[in-house]
Amino acid sequence: MASLVEELVTVLNEEEQMYRRFIEYGEKKRQILIDADVPALEQLTSLEQTSSDELLSLSNRQIQVLKDIATVIGKTEEKMTVTRLIDYLASQPDIQTKLREARDRLLDAAGQVQELNKQNEALLKQAMELAEFDITLFRSMRQAPETANYDKNAYNTGTLLGSSGFDAKQ
Repeated sequence: MASLVEELVTVLNEEEQMYRRFIEYGEKKRQILIDADVPALEQLTSLEQTSSDELLSLSNRQIQVLKDIATVIGKTEEKMTVTRLIDYLASQPDIQTKLREARDRLLDAAGQVQELNKQNEALLKQAMELAEFDITLFRSMRQAPETANYDKNAYNTGTLLGSSGFDAKQ
């Protein structure tokens, strides 16, 4: 049992380190978004994907260790969580403390990643709005305004002004 709990603490610490890496990525991403450096964003996204795969593997290991612990202590697998395990270990305060500290550090790191993701999401939305504004501006620069010419039935003819700006002869 103690070795399983130690393995769980190790897995939680490794997950925390992965989240710390995501914090570094998030801070780099913020500057990349501000600089509008698309190639750097592509490279960072690739690194994030690799790290996400590693984090998924660690998460699966955590689930498996929790299942093994549930089997050893005679609890159902579905209801076994790290928090419940901490409660079950009330008779072993030293192990309980290590597990609680590892869980709290992991939750703190995950919360920081979530906050950075929200900030970067806002930056991305602003960048998209700016790009859309630029596209609209460029499109409108190519179009000339319609003249207020009407035909004999009082309908707008829809003719456009010339693109030169002035039609004066010199």
